[in-house]
Amino acid sequence: MTGEPAPPAARRPASPPRRRAGTPGAPTASAPAVTAVRTPAAAALTVVLGLAAACWVVSVWQMTGMDMGVATELGSPGFFAAAWVVMMAAMMLPGAAPAVLRRARVSGGVRTVPLFVGSYLAVWALVGVAVYALNRPHGSMAAGAVVVAAGAYELTPVKRHFRRRCRDNVRAGFQFGLCCAGSSIGLMAMLVALGVMSMTWMVMIALLVLAQKLLPPKAAIDVPLALANTGLGIWIILAPSSVPGLMPPMT
Repeated sequence: MTGEPAPPAARRPASPPRRRAGTPGAPTASAPAVTAVRTPAAAALTVVLGLAAACWVVSVWQMTGMDMGVATELGSPGFFAAAWVVMMAAMMLPGAAPAVLRRARVSGGVRTVPLFVGSYLAVWALVGVAVYALNRPHGSMAAGAVVVAAGAYELTPVKRHFRRRCRDNVRAGFQFGLCCAGSSIGLMAMLVALGVMSMTWMVMIALLVLAQKLLPPKAAIDVPLALANTGLGIWIILAPSSVPGLMPPMT
């Protein structure tokens, strides 16, 4: 024994305080679950937008040389059915992408997406049946009247109701399709009246449909659009030959 004091015992380093769940910087145990949810949603979005892009390519090919303006013939039932379904997929699927994403997240997978998309497009196929049964080659006067009526429809409570419902969460593609058909039926009537095989009008109507599905209803936008549609219809009635993109009836 030397009498010297013993060295102090080594102290263990203090462990960092545990963070409670929900505090900033705390590790989240749900990260794998979030990734698992995002993966099917991203896959569903890729499939839907890819299908829409492919349908645009097919539509351009199908409609080349078919545009006769207001005097467009619809062709045989089989040809029109194929062309119409492809057109609807090209025009309507981009705007339906948010609903498809919600469906994929709720179901936790992409297995329910084909049924949702298929039943959604089935509604537009039924609309095509009505178009084929009712549409006939017509003149500029009739086309202008339809466009005026479509513009007026944009301001009705029925339009506002279906547009809100088209943005709500729905589980069934058929129900979603009915709501979106009620919202976009005026714009689609314009397409049929102005030239159902016109790529120019198809692109313009598709952009309007997409904007109305992605943007919330606002009178500052919706009212001028309705007035513009109505003014276009009057223009077509008064001076059809001066309307850009409008092919006059074949004589």
